Amino acid sequence: MNMDIIFHATGGNPEAWLNSLQQAMPGANIRVWQEGDTAPADYALVWKPPAAMLRGRTDLKAIFNLGAGVDAILQLGDALPAGVPVIRIDDAGMGVQMGEFVTHAVLRYFRRLDDYAMQNREQLWRCLAPYEKEDFSIGVLGLGVLGNRIIDALRPFGFPLHGWSRTQKDLPGVICHSGQEGLDHFLRASRVLVVILPLTAETEDILHHANLAKLPRGAYVINVARGAHLVDADLLALIRQGHIAGATLDVFREEPLAPAHPFWQEPRIRITPHISALTVRGESARQIATKIAALEDGQQVIGLVDQSRGY
Repeated sequence: MNMDIIFHATGGNPEAWLNSLQQAMPGANIRVWQEGDTAPADYALVWKPPAAMLRGRTDLKAIFNLGAGVDAILQLGDALPAGVPVIRIDDAGMGVQMGEFVTHAVLRYFRRLDDYAMQNREQLWRCLAPYEKEDFSIGVLGLGVLGNRIIDALRPFGFPLHGWSRTQKDLPGVICHSGQEGLDHFLRASRVLVVILPLTAETEDILHHANLAKLPRGAYVINVARGAHLVDADLLALIRQGHIAGATLDVFREEPLAPAHPFWQEPRIRITPHISALTVRGESARQIATKIAALEDGQQVIGLVDQSRGY
């Protein structure tokens, strides 16, 4: 593959990425983009790139996003070169990880392991009444690739499953909801709410007080999408009022989460540092190489981002 590729990944490990990319595309000239680099390039591989990297890059054939979420790149607005497609990585090992993470969080709540952990600290030996599985419905908010993988991971456990998406979907064994009216029914049916939506203008702050209050009393929230979906103060208020039992949060509006943030002081909130699904470099590099080869042959590829929709 004889071509020029520019690379930038905020917070990433450039050397590890470059090793994987060179193995997947041994003939390509791949360079880490530096401020002021305007030399020609055929493709850009990015994660949270600076606007200067892409502004005016009409020479690019495509921009590849090195993660599942594309909100950071679309926020560049007019810095994105017009007419240049943005292509996302398809799963690349993240779906399995996401399914594992969410399943663990669901089962931890269902089996009341957090309650037992609190009893441990008080040296209490007391059996708690188990939850009934038929009353323990799980709602997956977002039915894209990762949402489907989460549902696949949860299916074997026999929980009632609900799903919500912007447009109507039909999934075996899942009660599917769509649109604003469907969102209300979906939230009221979700004893556990799993958030895996893309972040767009329509989904930012979607978990505000009014929507969170539609969840059944004693509901549990798992957010593995983006921190900006959730209004932090509203979740805290509903937890402290007893309407929401607790939450597992892997994503936050600002990361790392500030030491003074009240989430740290709330024992019913479990915090992880955005690790629910990490990009697998080797698989991602091979996928990018396959897609670039297809583009060079004039073929269409999957994962094309609809910039008007934001995903």
